[in-house]
Amino acid sequence: MHRQTPHNEPGEEKHLQLDFQEPPENLPPGRRTPGEPQPNMDDEVLEQVVSVFNTLVSWVAAGAMVFGGVVPYIPQYRDIRRTQNAEGFSTYVCLVLLVANILRILFRFGRYFETLLLWQSIIMIGTMLIMLNLCTDVRTATELNTKRRSFIATDSKDEEVRIPKRLFLDLDWTYFWSWSRFVDYMQCVVAFTMVAAYITYLLLDSALFVESLGFLAVFTEAMLGTPQLYCNYQNKSTEGMSIKMVLMWTSGDTFKTGYFLLTQAPVQFWTCGLLQVFVDFTILFQVYYYSHFPQKPVSHTVSHTTSAKAL
Repeated sequence: MHRQTPHNEPGEEKHLQLDFQEPPENLPPGRRTPGEPQPNMDDEVLEQVVSVFNTLVSWVAAGAMVFGGVVPYIPQYRDIRRTQNAEGFSTYVCLVLLVANILRILFRFGRYFETLLLWQSIIMIGTMLIMLNLCTDVRTATELNTKRRSFIATDSKDEEVRIPKRLFLDLDWTYFWSWSRFVDYMQCVVAFTMVAAYITYLLLDSALFVESLGFLAVFTEAMLGTPQLYCNYQNKSTEGMSIKMVLMWTSGDTFKTGYFLLTQAPVQFWTCGLLQVFVDFTILFQVYYYSHFPQKPVSHTVSHTTSAKAL
């Protein structure tokens, strides 16, 4: 006897095969097809938390990069306004930072870098102009009061008090960056920007010029701490220098250099950033050395002015 193998009609076999291969449609919410892995709600929540945290950290880092450099000048600005004395702040710091950041902006036309660094330069330029305006007004008022007191002491009339004006357009290098009006500083900054922009426009196709321009911009800013370093060396003391300010410089420059490395900024940025960190740590070493091995008697009657520096 032969065993008969049951078989289906061709149409019926095709129908059964389609039913086996195609997943069921219109499943109610919450139900999944057989074999599909069930999602882990804890993993989804964790991914969302990590995403929000990363976004928050990136915003904080961006804000620190843009505004961190101007933070040290906020208390300096308030102190000058409160005391009406600008002798503790060197306007040459403003000059160095203005030149460095103007050159950095021009460098961007030849070599692209992150937009955050561009905004950092723009905000720093605005901050230095505000500091210059305040220092000029305070210095002019101080000179006027000094003249008035000297005229009163000699029984002269108040209307005779005059302050000799030192103007940028006089082109007298004896009074360079010590002018009587804020508008003269603005004229100098505009003139320098126009000349530098014209030279950059002519030589923009030269890779050597562009790279040199970028290096000059960040190197100028990196050398801003060297006057304080040299001053400490000359005095053989760090008396009158704020250690908290130096620690702020060090932390800011370290963060900035790390940011340059992580964002793959042009080599000029992180190279000069490392130089800034080296200068900061050298100043901190001076603090340690001169406090443990004093080179001369510490004077408490002479007040030393401290230099201001960007982060």
